[in-house]
Amino acid sequence: MLPFQKRLSNGFYAILSLPATAMGFGLVVQIAALSWLLSTKYGLNLQEIGLVWATGPLAGILGQVIIGIVSDNVWVWNGRRRIFIWIGGVIAALGLLALPNIGLIQNVLGLEGVLGIAIIVSLSIDLAINVSFNPTRSLIADVTPEGRPRTKGFTWMQTVSGSFGVLGYFIGAVFNNYVLIYFGVFLVFVFSILPPFFIKEPRFLGVADADEIKTEKPPKNKVSLWEIMRTILPLWGFLLYALYIILTKVTPMPIIPGYKLEMVAAALTVVLIIYTLSKKERGISRERDGFIGFRKVLAAHSFTWIGVQAMFIYFFAFVKYRIPDLSGDLFEPGYLTSFLSSPSDASGFDQVNNLIGSITNWSFLSLNLVAAIIPVLLLEPLAARFGRVKTHATSLLFLTLGYLGLYLAGFSPMLIYAFMGVAGIGWAATISLPFAIMSQKIPQTKMGMYMGLFNLSVVLPQFVASFAVGEYLDKVENQASLFLICAGTVLVSAITWYLVKEPADVYTENPVLIEEQINL
Repeated sequence: MLPFQKRLSNGFYAILSLPATAMGFGLVVQIAALSWLLSTKYGLNLQEIGLVWATGPLAGILGQVIIGIVSDNVWVWNGRRRIFIWIGGVIAALGLLALPNIGLIQNVLGLEGVLGIAIIVSLSIDLAINVSFNPTRSLIADVTPEGRPRTKGFTWMQTVSGSFGVLGYFIGAVFNNYVLIYFGVFLVFVFSILPPFFIKEPRFLGVADADEIKTEKPPKNKVSLWEIMRTILPLWGFLLYALYIILTKVTPMPIIPGYKLEMVAAALTVVLIIYTLSKKERGISRERDGFIGFRKVLAAHSFTWIGVQAMFIYFFAFVKYRIPDLSGDLFEPGYLTSFLSSPSDASGFDQVNNLIGSITNWSFLSLNLVAAIIPVLLLEPLAARFGRVKTHATSLLFLTLGYLGLYLAGFSPMLIYAFMGVAGIGWAATISLPFAIMSQKIPQTKMGMYMGLFNLSVVLPQFVASFAVGEYLDKVENQASLFLICAGTVLVSAITWYLVKEPADVYTENPVLIEEQINL
């Protein structure tokens, strides 16, 4: 073990964050460029774009859960996580390289439609990112002690990842999305391959000091489908909807009229989440009490990602809808008029599309700039003083306020950037604090599995964002209503987070009290 890892220095936290940063940057490229390319270059409509984006949740279901379980039980080249980080990083870099060349791939293969190629390219990128994302986050939990050091690990992850995210959106806004894509290919490859060489993993999960135990063989974790299903109980409604959507898209199965299945799935979600939140946590045993707490985290976190993913997918449509009312572009009033009237070889249509891409990138830059600055400087100290759960729930209220501001007053680029900055407070918390919270409610020997199951609270709600929200926006004229939906779902998430018990840093094992736990 290198000295900086044993000391848990800031340099170690920075290096530890780089593999997750690589995967996060791959997502930045997708968010900035995928919808924009598919809409402006290939002419796909919102429902088709939503279908392409649905590969992400599908990859998350398959990739993160399976890889999480497998990585808990392997030991390859002196590590259990690094091999998956390397494989995913290489494939993700190659997938990003294919992204701007979808048309070329279509011509080489002699195919007529671009939609199928877009889905295949997007799916390969998403699968690669998900193969690596679980191990990058599990690695942080593996090598950091519980309590404040682990919270610091995940807030550093967001600070480093967010800083490079800001750089990515800056490149896309100042240059163009093509430069961003090719820069992303290089960064994803380097940050996935090199950092794992400098991090020594513990052979026994739950032991942060990798030199503590050297001789014995780590035990294998047995996992059953029933264990997985009962663990994700509050997500059953989302799972039902996701399976229905997948079947209707890939099989001849007819769509059930009248949105009857959607209503059943929604009702099931409400009932199971209320049931989950009604259970009491006592902070006694991680194996039993933490199981209840983990379910509550799933219930609370799920609604956040309807609002977050819908924003990422359809933000360009919001900007496109508001462009006739925009009084200025990046920082100058009246920019749109001068932009369209200035001499250029590009057509007015191309200029407007470039303007949409520019405003979108500056908006996401504002979101991620705030999200990069505050985790280590603000969220980590506040979490240490007031608790991680309260800090996160309160941060989501700022995300709600940012969304409402965009809906009510986002009629100029500067106001859009300002409200995206407010939303950045909630975004910063969303991709840092929940990992610290959930990692201390679960058995450490199954970190990869639970990290994968936790990701289901991210990917299953994304089917709602990709299809239900996309179908709604495709039918209404007011695309700004996107942010009413986003604000509503995030507000529900904030309220439910307040009902989650702060995780204890140390659990006691009292057999008598464990027997008193509610029979799950």
